[in-house]
Amino acid sequence: MTVTIALFGAGGKMGYRLSANLRGSPYAVRHVEPGAAGRQRLKDGLGIDCVAADTALDGARAVILAVPDTLIGSLAAELSPRIAPGTMVITLDAAAPFAGHLPDRPDLTYFVAHPCHPPIFNDEETEAARKDYFGGLHARQSIVSALMQGPESDFDLGEAIAKTIYAPILRSHRLSVEQMALLEPGLSETVAATLLDVMREAMDEVVARGVPEAAARDFLLGHMTILSAVIFKQIPGQFSDACNKAITYGKPRLMRDDWKRVFDRDEIAESIRRIT
Repeated sequence: MTVTIALFGAGGKMGYRLSANLRGSPYAVRHVEPGAAGRQRLKDGLGIDCVAADTALDGARAVILAVPDTLIGSLAAELSPRIAPGTMVITLDAAAPFAGHLPDRPDLTYFVAHPCHPPIFNDEETEAARKDYFGGLHARQSIVSALMQGPESDFDLGEAIAKTIYAPILRSHRLSVEQMALLEPGLSETVAATLLDVMREAMDEVVARGVPEAAARDFLLGHMTILSAVIFKQIPGQFSDACNKAITYGKPRLMRDDWKRVFDRDEIAESIRRIT
């Protein structure tokens, strides 16, 4: 029997990507988009007509909420009285579920799926894949998923839908919602995005001190590649004594002693509170 999916926010930034990947899939997809611009985007770009919310929900096995984190709670609350028991509700981020913004409906399945995005180190053969930095188009990416509540048998359906909306897939990892929250916002945003932003500021600083911008960019991005390859054990190797001494001196200059507290549950919860 064909699985019917109601996709809310179908014409938005993420919703459009999902709509494109769901075309030609074995699922029957009903698209819901409140914005006129989003509806027109779907019509012009994908030839898709949207339907009313009640029409989309009627008989739907799964409901995907492809809307910003700040809207998940209000949209889920609005739709909840109209969602049939046994339906799977899928969110694309762990923030709102972690924060408790989904309705208290023990008769629903809650599933969370998020992309890892294409890895820095890859063996993509086409230029289109090598330049697909976000994923979901040409480059393979891994995904993480969590069955927050619902029967164990529902995990396979949620994972299959996740593999479709984020295709092409490299690997699929099953986690808990709490583990997904450690990864984002904890690892990917609070730590990685922040440190990368600092690296960009550092590049701008050496440019301000006289280094030509093109040279600074080539030097930094090239060193990021080889340093990452060694640090993440992509290749066998070790740093020079000079580099190791620079790390030993630089880390306390740049990082607070207690920086790992960003992974404490209360810190993650506060970060998610700000997001949602």
